Amino acid sequence: MCLFACLQGGAVAMSSLSRELVFLILQFLDEEKFKETVHKLEQESGFFFNMKYFEDEVHNGNWDEVEKYLSGFTKVDDNRYSMKIFFEIRKQKYLEALDKHDRSKAVEILVKDLKVFATFNEELFKEITQLLTLENFRENEQLSKYGDTKSARAIMLVELKKLIEANPLFRDKLQFPNLKNSRLRTLINQSLNWQHQLCKNPRPNPDIKTLFVDHSCGQPNGARAPSPANNPLLGSLPKAGGFPPLGAHGPFQPTPAPVPTPLAGWMSNPSTVTHAPVSGGGAIGLGAPSIPAALKHPRTPPTNPSVDYPSADSDHVSKRTRPMGISDEVNLPVNVLPLTFQGHGHSQAFNAPDDLPKTVTRTLNQGSAPMSMDFHPVQQTLLLVGTNVGDIGLWEVGSRERLVLRNFKVWDLSACSMPLQTALVKDPGVSVNRVIWSPDGSLFGVAYSRHIVQIYSYHSGVDAQQHLEIDAHVGGVNDLAFSHPNKQLCVITCGDDKTIKVWDAASGAKQYTFEGHEAPVYSVCPHYKENIQFIFSTALDGKIKAWLYDNLGSRVDYDAPGRWCTTMAYSADGTRLFSCGTSKDGESFIVEWNESEGAVKRTYQGFRKRSLGVVQFDTTKNRFLAAGDDFSIKFWDMDNIQLLMTVDADGGLPASPRIRFNKDGALLAVSTNENGIKILANTDGIRLLRTFENLSYDMSRTSEAMTKPAINPISAAAAAATSAGLAERGSSMVAIAGMNGDSRNLGDVKPRITEESNDKSKIWKVTEINEPSQCRSLKLPENLRINKISRLIYTNSGNAILALASNAIHLLWKWQRGDRNASGKATANVSPQLWQPSSGILMTNDAAESNPEEAVPCFALSKNDSYVMSASGGKISLFNMMTFKTMTTFMPPPPAATFLAFHPQDNNIIAIGMDDSTIQIYNVRVDEVKSKLKGHTKRITGLAFSHVLNVLVSSGADAQLCVWNSDGWEKQKTRFLQLPAGRTPVAQTDTRVQFHQDQIHFLVVHETQLAIYETTKLDSLKQWFPRESAAPISHGTFSCDSQLIYASFLDATICVFSSSNLRLRCRINPSAYLPASVSSSVQPLVIAAHPQEPNQFAVGLSDGSVHVFEPLESEGKWGVPPPIENGSASSVPATSVGASASDQAQR
Repeated sequence: MCLFACLQGGAVAMSSLSRELVFLILQFLDEEKFKETVHKLEQESGFFFNMKYFEDEVHNGNWDEVEKYLSGFTKVDDNRYSMKIFFEIRKQKYLEALDKHDRSKAVEILVKDLKVFATFNEELFKEITQLLTLENFRENEQLSKYGDTKSARAIMLVELKKLIEANPLFRDKLQFPNLKNSRLRTLINQSLNWQHQLCKNPRPNPDIKTLFVDHSCGQPNGARAPSPANNPLLGSLPKAGGFPPLGAHGPFQPTPAPVPTPLAGWMSNPSTVTHAPVSGGGAIGLGAPSIPAALKHPRTPPTNPSVDYPSADSDHVSKRTRPMGISDEVNLPVNVLPLTFQGHGHSQAFNAPDDLPKTVTRTLNQGSAPMSMDFHPVQQTLLLVGTNVGDIGLWEVGSRERLVLRNFKVWDLSACSMPLQTALVKDPGVSVNRVIWSPDGSLFGVAYSRHIVQIYSYHSGVDAQQHLEIDAHVGGVNDLAFSHPNKQLCVITCGDDKTIKVWDAASGAKQYTFEGHEAPVYSVCPHYKENIQFIFSTALDGKIKAWLYDNLGSRVDYDAPGRWCTTMAYSADGTRLFSCGTSKDGESFIVEWNESEGAVKRTYQGFRKRSLGVVQFDTTKNRFLAAGDDFSIKFWDMDNIQLLMTVDADGGLPASPRIRFNKDGALLAVSTNENGIKILANTDGIRLLRTFENLSYDMSRTSEAMTKPAINPISAAAAAATSAGLAERGSSMVAIAGMNGDSRNLGDVKPRITEESNDKSKIWKVTEINEPSQCRSLKLPENLRINKISRLIYTNSGNAILALASNAIHLLWKWQRGDRNASGKATANVSPQLWQPSSGILMTNDAAESNPEEAVPCFALSKNDSYVMSASGGKISLFNMMTFKTMTTFMPPPPAATFLAFHPQDNNIIAIGMDDSTIQIYNVRVDEVKSKLKGHTKRITGLAFSHVLNVLVSSGADAQLCVWNSDGWEKQKTRFLQLPAGRTPVAQTDTRVQFHQDQIHFLVVHETQLAIYETTKLDSLKQWFPRESAAPISHGTFSCDSQLIYASFLDATICVFSSSNLRLRCRINPSAYLPASVSSSVQPLVIAAHPQEPNQFAVGLSDGSVHVFEPLESEGKWGVPPPIENGSASSVPATSVGASASDQAQR
């Protein structure tokens, strides 16, 4: 057992040992051929799901046993994965009955087994029912490919296995521990040996007849006992010291003795340095991490896994150990059952490659050969490119716009080492070896072939600014990655000087240098597992090493296949490790590693016999591998060594093209001949890109920049960037000419300049929407019991809206997939269903003794949309979003909860703002308040976490902001809002806070203002004030990409601002969405932004209605941003802030 488990206390240790005892008994029963008992114990304990047994029962059609066995691990309504598993099984059983023309049996299955799913997708249930009317259900188009029963079961099983593997309830239950044969017998023999040693008069040949009592030899006969090691009955006695205490079972032993953990398999030369074991059980080999990692790059995987720190124990939904825990499962849409059968069992085998992006949708001309590419982790259509001449390009692939182009230039030559200065004089040619985004997308790094690493800060459209320049290595810098050791963002580099170095990403200070490779280091792969941060590195001699963030040397020394250029990458969920390498002879390998043994688990086939270059690869969706080889892109299923498919992207690819998936795997960038890049897309990717096709492009600033002579283009660009702040990327292309210092690549953007653009800035005005025909709006189906919408939020999946009404009732609207809405996402084009479970219950908060209409309602939604935490003046309730059942209530007033926020790294930790001005940090799982924060003087009205800065920002009705450290919960800073002169806010006015996607800046919404603050200094960077005579602001929120701010006012007006400068760009007047008879008496109280569609938002009104808004499809966005030349546009309702204050840069 690993060290950290031993330190958690006796109860936890005993629980773990009991679990291990069950595994020993399972092994014993299996070896003794008690087959039925084995599977009964598997089911009843719920510790190990025997996939082989499950497969056999499915193949044999033993449906009752299949469901009975599953019931030991999950129920049909536990989560979306479980629901889909049971649906597939019951659907197959139903189809088999129809195939046998056993109508009565089919009807019985329909009524008893399938009707439960009608609650969640009535249309699908109707379609299934209609199959009864067909002579042969294959007449249904979606079932036309249904073969015989045997093949149908096999195809379904493929889908079931994937669902089970993805289901968090099966986490850590699919792999049986690696035990030596007859481990239970061995332990008993060891115990008997020990008992025999303790005998006062041990016999030489003891006769042991029972295990029910301790062994003791009979009357002494004067003979000495033989060595138990030679006793064939008892087996060998361990040598002295052979069984180290549990506390010594850490990942790195204090002596060079063999390490009894999975890491030992990776340690051919264990370090002999004595140091304390690190908690966590094994830096590389122990178990699966509990959070998904981000998609990996062909050269080296990025470090997104280190952003979202999980709790140490991730099995939050285990029904045996944590009935109150909250699942951290992967998001699925609320509508888990699609309208048709496509994607279910029978079509899965044929449609699997449809998940892959293979349709060419965009072709971009970079101007020089791409060497490295990386998609933005949040804005998934932004592509960063580095080329063979040192250029850096940033593309919005949706609109085909190049937003930034930088040529290589040393920022401060005087600060560089003499070897670098000399090298640049001899040969100024420089290539990019690696470009990569930081986990939150606020920085990107560039590794060059000469000594240098440059880090840019990036926020919004063209705002790419110099952040750090590091003279990192002697020779080339071969790779670059970001990581979060000790929750501090770091940059990791490796180079020709055979070292790996770690740098502070904020200051550029060097933190570690790792030495030990005997050849240039080719790639680095940081990762996070079981509370341990570590780095893999590979060198050009084929050696793989692993390092902790200390100075104690490598923990691993292993040979990679090919023994030359090798990169390593984890699957998106961080549980599977792969490497791709090419030998000097051109032989290429992609392999999966068995981390616990340091051995190759499988080798994928299908490469060209002699690759014509170094092959690069990438992973996506925890399912597919891709590599650029033989003038094409080759794909593999991770579970199958045979080549899945090959795509040539309509030709024009180099021998070994560079490739890169975006985060969700919908887009794939591939380098081409002639300095190009092709963007391949799957169905979701094509839909994503279509949203850009109708976007108009404002070139007013470009026209101005290109008609004025540039005396110092670099200085001009810097000045423009400073004055623009977070300028909209669609409103400016000045960076293309100015930021490069020359115009040699302006031909790429010239076709986008229109003749009328020069006049646009002169006639710009706020877009006014007065008529329903000027935008798309949809009033959602109403509930007659609701008077006022108090809180509103979209689900994280984007296909439902949840509201909390003033009378403590929750409403949930779900959009269904259909011909008019193929994605099933929320839209103003199609009306959703006001959803309720079949039980008819409502999610209603406890109201205690208070009147809920007078209470302060609040709620928070878990990341996976499975749970909502909510309160309306009484106890806090935890609801299951699928069943609407109340899972628990806690924390009765007083004080009453007024704001709720889930901790970003642990769904079991909640920050609860109270009406007594305190903030309580509460652990749901153990029902305990961990900390109570005091700093406000009135009730808490807003809470927001930053996972980058590890802080909690709070706001109160006292118009005060506080910043708290989320590690120790100390108060770091506090500041009162800057209220406009002469304005006295109403007592107990709400102040709301919300983080920008960069997690460094945050939005403040108060009835008197909108403001952008920088968190570390708590400085107000921008403010916008309505006129003194204007209606107060009722609510506001960022769009999902933080480019816009939506704000509602108590006169029923809704305004859209550019977040970069808090300038109004569009105003929606009440006449556009409210009848004239009610527009004067109804106010929007809350506003919510869609989590994936930046131009969609919803408002909740004082009459109990909810409206969804989108711009016209022909427009594609809300107005256009005001040109920089307009200064404080007179069209803005009012601002008390001068141009200098409102225009200052956010950084």
